[in-house]
Amino acid sequence: MNSLVKMKTYYDEGHTLSKEFRIQQLKKLADAILKYENEINEALYLDLGKSIEESWATEIGLLLGEIKYAIKNIHRWMKPERVAGSLLTFPSSGKIYKEPLGVVLIIAPWNYPLQLMLAPLIGAIAAGNCVVLKPSEAAPATEKLIEKLIKEIYDDHFVRVFTGDGAIVVPDLMNQFKFNHIFYTGSTQVGKLIYQQAAADLIPVTLELGGKSPCIVEADADITVTAKRIISGKFINAGQTCIAPDYILVHEAVKEKLLTEMAHAIQQFYSSDPASSSDYGKIIHGKHFKRLVQFLHPGKIYFGGKFDESKLFIEPTILTDISPEDDIMKEEIFGPILPVIPFSNSQEAIEIVRKNKNPLSFYLFTKDAKKEKEWLQKISFGGGCINNTVWHFTNKKMPFGGIGNSGLGAYHGQFTFETFSHRKPILKSPTWFDPSIKYPPYKGKINLLKKIFR
Repeated sequence: MNSLVKMKTYYDEGHTLSKEFRIQQLKKLADAILKYENEINEALYLDLGKSIEESWATEIGLLLGEIKYAIKNIHRWMKPERVAGSLLTFPSSGKIYKEPLGVVLIIAPWNYPLQLMLAPLIGAIAAGNCVVLKPSEAAPATEKLIEKLIKEIYDDHFVRVFTGDGAIVVPDLMNQFKFNHIFYTGSTQVGKLIYQQAAADLIPVTLELGGKSPCIVEADADITVTAKRIISGKFINAGQTCIAPDYILVHEAVKEKLLTEMAHAIQQFYSSDPASSSDYGKIIHGKHFKRLVQFLHPGKIYFGGKFDESKLFIEPTILTDISPEDDIMKEEIFGPILPVIPFSNSQEAIEIVRKNKNPLSFYLFTKDAKKEKEWLQKISFGGGCINNTVWHFTNKKMPFGGIGNSGLGAYHGQFTFETFSHRKPILKSPTWFDPSIKYPPYKGKINLLKKIFR
């Protein structure tokens, strides 16, 4: 743990504070990502069966965009904000300074093992912190590559990678060193454990968790377009996406048409043999595979349902005849299985959604502005889309994060910078104006004080 103490010393000496230093480190990261692009593609294919195109769209391209955006805007993010004064503080001036937090810990999951590791790193560097990274051991090829890449471009007193079993490594790190912030992406169960341990030392945390993200299809939706957007959002990365539509609630009037169009979209996107499609990946490991296969029953397989444990393959699958009380509706699926449940009115659907509070994402397909307003007012969720799925994640100008059971805090673009910064307010007062009203004795000043404090 001496290395972590050295990181704190390095930070305390002020090496990370200048804008020039931060920009230089971000450029190093961008250059390294491009240098190792082929190795990144190979690692992501080994871990998750991702194609080159999917790796670029969901990992490499998003990271390069984040870096470019941070470099372009870092001078504005770092600049102290002027704050309007008041009669009470006149003639003082106010500013909010953005101060780095110190040495921070970022813990990544396995489903987007590069992007969800390095995207928070970008904001942490932009904000002027030293960073400890813990990639997921469940994606070993990517874990090894991240360690190699980071060691090559950064001194270990600035950014350091710790590998190994997260259940052992993370608690050990937290026991032996007090981080200034912990950023965790992963399951709610593990997130709670990290939150509990951090609370003992009053360490602030950001938790990017998951949940059962519903997708609502109203009777007036454009069903052909709706089906394509649901299928593309659900089955990317073989359904192993925290913001993927977890289940469909469709108005009974358009249920059959939606099912037909979704089946057609699966064949259109992944062919009649998804196992041979370069656009369709694999399940991360055997334990997760066995968990997912259990979800295929009860219920009726409308489309798909084939699986091959030797290849960690599960076909894109649509289920019907599902009850809100079935096991598949009680926990996040996180795989290529899509339950479809009909509803007759909005209230019925709302009650089903509320059985799993605070989803990370929410998707609604409708042309009716009143229905849109009703759903947005009645359901609490992290973020989402109207007439689309998952694409809100790609907008760097919008915060991404959960609420309640699905997370705490947000990031992306400037929001990541702010997550890893302390906003330090400063009031600066001149000495040429020093009214006696501000000092004791206060007797007889009540009327004047009431006016000043309004």
